[in-house]
Amino acid sequence: MRRCLEAGFVEGRNVAVDGTLVAANASQQSRVPRERLVEAAKLSRTVQEYLTELELQNPVPDSERSTKLQEKVSTTDPDATWAVKSGPATLGYYDNYLVDTTSRVILSVDATPALFSQETLAARRMVEHIGQFGIQPQNLAADKAYGSGKFLAWLLERNIQPHIPVIDRRHQTKGHFTAEHFRYEPKENAYYCPEGKTLRFRGRSLGSRGNLYCSTKEQCRECPQKKLCAPGLSRRQFVHWEEPVRQTVRALASTPDYKRSQRARYKVEALFAELKQQIKLRKVRLRRLWNVAEQFYLAATAQNLKRLVRHLAQKQLPELSMP
Repeated sequence: MRRCLEAGFVEGRNVAVDGTLVAANASQQSRVPRERLVEAAKLSRTVQEYLTELELQNPVPDSERSTKLQEKVSTTDPDATWAVKSGPATLGYYDNYLVDTTSRVILSVDATPALFSQETLAARRMVEHIGQFGIQPQNLAADKAYGSGKFLAWLLERNIQPHIPVIDRRHQTKGHFTAEHFRYEPKENAYYCPEGKTLRFRGRSLGSRGNLYCSTKEQCRECPQKKLCAPGLSRRQFVHWEEPVRQTVRALASTPDYKRSQRARYKVEALFAELKQQIKLRKVRLRRLWNVAEQFYLAATAQNLKRLVRHLAQKQLPELSMP
C-alpha cells in the first residue's frame, strides 16, 4: 500500500468497506458446548491457550462483554465463529477490506470473528489506520450492514460523508402510522399524533440508545384513528439519539456523489471474487485469529501488487512506444 502511495496511484478520497466470510480450517463436528471447554483443554493445547487468553483479555463477567460468546466452540480452532453470510452456515472469519475505489487498491485489511457486530468495529480500525499515512477520505461507501446511527455519527465527526443506506425500522409498522406522522415540539420535548394528542417523554434507554415517548390509555381509548396508530392500549414512540445523524445521511442519498459511490462499491466485491476464485482463498489454511490475519494480509498484498505492476507498466508505455 505504501508503494502504491509513493507511485501516486492512490487518491484516497473515495473509499468503500466490506467484509467477506472465509471458511475456517475446522469442521462443524469439532464444536463442543462452551461448558465442556475445560474438559477439552485436558486433551488440546489449543483450547488451553484459548482459555488462558480469554481470562487475560476479558477479566469481566460475560454479561459485560462487548461481543457475546457463542454457545459452542471449535476445539480445532476456537477463534472461528459459526456464521452465515449469503450462503450455508460454516465456521469462519470475516476478511474486511477498505478500498480506494478509484484505483481499487486495498488500503487496509482487518481479520475478525465472523460476527455482524465486528463489521463496523473493523471499519473504524481501518479508517484510523489509513490516517497514519495521511489519507483522509471524503466519503465512505458501504452496504446497509454499516448503517447504524452510531457508526454514521462516528464518520460525520471525522468529516467523512457516509454513503451508506441507513438501517431504518421507521416503516415496519404494517399499515399503522409511522414516525413521519408525528410532529415534534422541541420546547416541550414531546410529540403530537395526527389527532393532536400528546406523547410525553417517559425515559431514556441506554441499551437501545434512544428516548421513549408515550401517550396515555385515556387519550387513545376513544380516538377515531386508534386502529391505524396504536394496536395496544396506548401509542409508544421510540426515537434514537442519532436520529439527526440518520436524517443527514438520508438526505445524502439523493446526491450524485452518493449514487456514484454506491455504484463504485461493487469494486470491493470484485476484489473478494478475485480473492476466492483466482487466489483460491475460500478457506484458510492456518488456525487462530492472528495466523488467519497474516494470510489475509498476504493475499491483499498480492492483489495490490498486481494493480501496482499494471499501473507502472502503463506509465512506461509512452516511453517505450516506437516513433
